[in-house]
Amino acid sequence: MKIQCLLATVMLVGGAPAMAKKNVDAGTPAQVQKLIGCRAITDPAQRLACFDRESSGIEQAIAKKDLVVVDREQARATRRSLFGFSLPGFGGLFGDDGEESVKQIESTVASSVRNGDGGWTVRLADNTTWMQTDDTPLGLSPKPGQKVVVRRGSMGSYYLSVNRQPGFKVKRVG
Repeated sequence: MKIQCLLATVMLVGGAPAMAKKNVDAGTPAQVQKLIGCRAITDPAQRLACFDRESSGIEQAIAKKDLVVVDREQARATRRSLFGFSLPGFGGLFGDDGEESVKQIESTVASSVRNGDGGWTVRLADNTTWMQTDDTPLGLSPKPGQKVVVRRGSMGSYYLSVNRQPGFKVKRVG
């Protein structure tokens, strides 16, 4: 009888972290899932030991760069800095906090040059570089300091507008 009671207790305590894991987002790293699973342990000493063990594992993973912690603002900044690049899905790496993706960025012209095909290559103040991919003429050449808006178009296209002139189609090259 004692063995059955002990076995039932071990199964209950041992299975509690597994049951708690089901409520955790599937994209949550295993180390964090284990830490969250500690909350389900009812015995205070065992729960504390679990938290100590798992938090130590997380600390070591962060130190070895096996686990990187990114706050919401860092994720937003990263999404913005990658605007214009065609990247594969990273499974929420930069946060999928319900926000819509970046639709446009605003900056100023740092420099601009004519391409060999007559289009423009424009470097912005944020060090991103955009190259014209269509033959839309500009009324006035882009000059340093002028306001620029790069907006997302349809089917992966982007449009750059300098100083409120009509936009031209571009791709990000740097």
